[in-house]
Amino acid sequence: MQLDKHGYEPLRWAVALMALTLLVGGCGSGQGQQAMPGQVPEVGTVTIQPQQVELTTELPGRTSPYLVAEIRPQVNGIIKKRLFREGSDVKAGQLLYQIDPAPFQVALDSARASLGKAQANLPSIRLKTERYKELLADKAVSRQDYDDAAAAMGQAQAEIEYWKAQVEAARINLGYTRVTAPISGRIGKSSVTDGALVTAYQPATLATIQQLDPIYVDVTQSSAELLRLKRHLEAGRLSANSKNGRKVCILLEDGNLCPQSGTLQFRDVTVDPATGSFTLRIVVPNPQHLLLPGMFVRAEVQEGIATEAILVPQQGVSRNPKGEPFALVVDEAGKAQLRMLKLNRALGDQWLVSSGLKPGERVIVEGLMKVRPGAAVKAIPWEGQKAAATTDKSKLPPTAGK
Repeated sequence: MQLDKHGYEPLRWAVALMALTLLVGGCGSGQGQQAMPGQVPEVGTVTIQPQQVELTTELPGRTSPYLVAEIRPQVNGIIKKRLFREGSDVKAGQLLYQIDPAPFQVALDSARASLGKAQANLPSIRLKTERYKELLADKAVSRQDYDDAAAAMGQAQAEIEYWKAQVEAARINLGYTRVTAPISGRIGKSSVTDGALVTAYQPATLATIQQLDPIYVDVTQSSAELLRLKRHLEAGRLSANSKNGRKVCILLEDGNLCPQSGTLQFRDVTVDPATGSFTLRIVVPNPQHLLLPGMFVRAEVQEGIATEAILVPQQGVSRNPKGEPFALVVDEAGKAQLRMLKLNRALGDQWLVSSGLKPGERVIVEGLMKVRPGAAVKAIPWEGQKAAATTDKSKLPPTAGK
């Protein structure tokens, strides 16, 4: 193509190209404006279906021994021998310490000798009293002589009883020189060694025995939670499980589950005024001594069974600027509607809803950012609903009134 000297031919081509570009751009823009109003956002929904859920409360607590015996001496003396190994298991009646028995044996022998002496004097005094009684009838002796003889016999009999008591006391004290285990269990360290001087009923213990199988777990629960639980039971929102209602699962400090389940023994009737809580005592079998006194544990105590529980995946619940929970549901007209909720607690990855939702409603759990209340949406079943496992145990402490 030949150009003139003024360049008019290239300018004509440039103007034509610009006009074509504007025409194509305008057509594309017009098509986009026509497509936008026809698009309806797709959202994943979960259909609310009531289900039966076993509700539990996780409470903190500590372990304590089933039985505790503090070993103290009951007589004064010198420890001749310690007869146990520290940290071992002992049986009831097993000899733990031997206190020097020599002075107590001497006291027992002395009391027995005095008893024998008193018993030896009694026959002659009795015979004398009987003779005086016969002579008194013939007035051969005075009444005073007979009374003196009778009093002497009474004193002799009382002296015999006194020395019998002394013999028994000496025998008991001699037995106390053998310090034995009052209960079976595991004994701790000894506070004395051979040759140590001990005194009767001293404040310091010689050793401590603790029975570890079974073992107690004492947990605390607020009185407000107890009142809430009673209200739910009375209103019929919860039903008691008579079969497993007293079974308790124990979680160890590392989060693992204790292999042995406990049994709820009792609930204390006194509320601590400082904390507003009361104590629940649980008995847990402990054959392997996995639980030791003083350990921190958590107990899953069953509250009851919610027969018509409404559960919603946590990702389907949002909160407004005031912190109030809400969810979006798809109505029969295919529009998103706002529902204000009251949440009871978290059950795994779901919320237990107290009020705000009804069975059969479709809750939006996916695509919430694309819709607003009142907007038309296209509801499709949420794919994660099939894979999500429904849990029936509480993983967080209950928080009513959310």
